[in-house]
Amino acid sequence: MIQKVRKAVFPAAGLGTRFLPATKAQPKEMLPLVDKPLIQYGVEEAIHSGIPNIIIVTGRGKSSIEDHFDKSFELEYLLESRGKRELLADVQSISDMMDVSYIRQKEALGLGHAVLRAKELVGPEPFAVVLSDDVIDSDVPCLRQLMDIYEYFGASVLALMEVPNDMISAYGVVDAEPVEHNGTKHRLFRIRNMVEKPKASEAPSNLAIIGRYVLTPEIFTSIESVQPGAGGEIQLTDGLRHLLRNRPIYGLLFEGTRYDAGDKLGFLRATVEFALKRHDLGGPFREYLKSLSL
Repeated sequence: MIQKVRKAVFPAAGLGTRFLPATKAQPKEMLPLVDKPLIQYGVEEAIHSGIPNIIIVTGRGKSSIEDHFDKSFELEYLLESRGKRELLADVQSISDMMDVSYIRQKEALGLGHAVLRAKELVGPEPFAVVLSDDVIDSDVPCLRQLMDIYEYFGASVLALMEVPNDMISAYGVVDAEPVEHNGTKHRLFRIRNMVEKPKASEAPSNLAIIGRYVLTPEIFTSIESVQPGAGGEIQLTDGLRHLLRNRPIYGLLFEGTRYDAGDKLGFLRATVEFALKRHDLGGPFREYLKSLSL
């Protein structure tokens, strides 16, 4: 019987250097996209996918993440006393939406190392990994799409997207063969190999791995088996490549739009498009954009 995915790991110990000086004293995961921090979008995606347990891998200077998902008695009392019931409900829902655990990554030694830090909290069961830099807007949550594939095949699944040649060298890229599933051969792939940040001329495909994974617990042994790379970092891609020796891994071209909110331009694009979708902001904001002399 295939185990259910009940836990999602959020690596959040990175330094966020691409957003300095804003991230000098504030975690990049707490940068607001309209009026919610980046990490909350990923947490809500996990909750809406049916995952009740959140594990956040933090580091030094990340205490505001813990504060955000904790109760704030003073703020809740103030909002209630002033009759701001809608805001009160929003604030309370943040701490009530899930069970959250924290583990420290004392040094930022790569994504693989961050995932490995969650080993004891995850235990011998499948789990999701969410990179909150990647904000995904979709009708069916991206994690839910991956979990459907996992529950059918019982194997690890990575989210894939097609990337133009001039951008391919910024991603981990897969060598994969299409697999027929639900009457189509255009969305699901069985992965044969992975290459981290290849030159465009050497990339095995235009299918890039983005920040959503559903992984079987064997990944921990694989991560422990690989050698650290440059700067002593342990890469998740190396662990996945090791796992491929003994276990199948699938890749899914997910349905939805992904925003690279870890990049300044991607963050601005996400801010504009998410604001335009808001029923309370979309109309006035659209009129403002039309008034600009561009």
